[in-house]
Amino acid sequence: MKFLHKHSQETTVSGRMQSQESMFNLMMLPGMLFLLIFSYIPMVGIVMAFQDFSAGKGIFGSPFVGLKHFKYMFSLPDIWKIIRNTLTIAIGKMLITTLMAVIFAILLNEIRVRFLKRTVQTVVYLPHFLSWVILASIVVNLFSLDGSVNQALGKLGFEQCNFLGNNTTFQPLLILTDVWKEFGYASIVYLAAITSIDPGLYEAASIDGASWWQRTWHVTLPGMLTVILLMSVMNIANVLNAGFDQVYNLYNPMVYETGDIIDTYVYRMGLLNHQYSFSTAVGLFKSVVGMVLMIGVNEASKKFTDARIF
Repeated sequence: MKFLHKHSQETTVSGRMQSQESMFNLMMLPGMLFLLIFSYIPMVGIVMAFQDFSAGKGIFGSPFVGLKHFKYMFSLPDIWKIIRNTLTIAIGKMLITTLMAVIFAILLNEIRVRFLKRTVQTVVYLPHFLSWVILASIVVNLFSLDGSVNQALGKLGFEQCNFLGNNTTFQPLLILTDVWKEFGYASIVYLAAITSIDPGLYEAASIDGASWWQRTWHVTLPGMLTVILLMSVMNIANVLNAGFDQVYNLYNPMVYETGDIIDTYVYRMGLLNHQYSFSTAVGLFKSVVGMVLMIGVNEASKKFTDARIF
């Protein structure tokens, strides 16, 4: 009887676990369908990179030309300038955003007044949730020739600068405005890393006479190092994503030389110039590089942080 009772309980527990697992799988279904419809099914369009695609003939009627568009892409002198622009902007954004996020997290952790801390967090996090369609209009109003920044420069006796139409200033403007938008939100994970550090380490350092700078250098930063490395390694996979929405809303033909990136180039070639096959080839090249980098950083993450991304 005891055996039967125990077996019945185990069966009941097993049935409940299976029911919960089914419910979890059902909750995942909408996300999986979204991924299937908007990410996997459109991948059929990759075949256009190997065709002379014609909208009238469609994907299945357009002739195959092999690697013609890839060879043409690498023969263009502009493509290397575009890749250089993409790398410069993307790497600049990642490095400065990471640095600012780490510094902000350390300083924010020192605020002991809860109301003030939450207020600062809200103010700094807010730009992340605003679209570049909105923020671009703010940047234009600030940095245009008749904007607030140039008016202030004129009153101070400095020469006015066309920030949005100057190839020298456009890239730094892109990088710094994106850092302003994202560093607060990026600091969340670093703030969490700081809170996980053993308080006893700070107490021991204080007893030994360590100053705030010394405690930060020898306790806080080493405690954050694993998270910093992991986040940096994950960001490397996005090195060819320089921010289409930001660049598209801010650039103009005057700054194509330093502001044109892979995504905006694909947009112009594909949707504006109707070179569908060529633009697909450029986009596929970017995706393949991103995939290779993702696999590489996954192995690097395992080696340096003992954690895998997937």
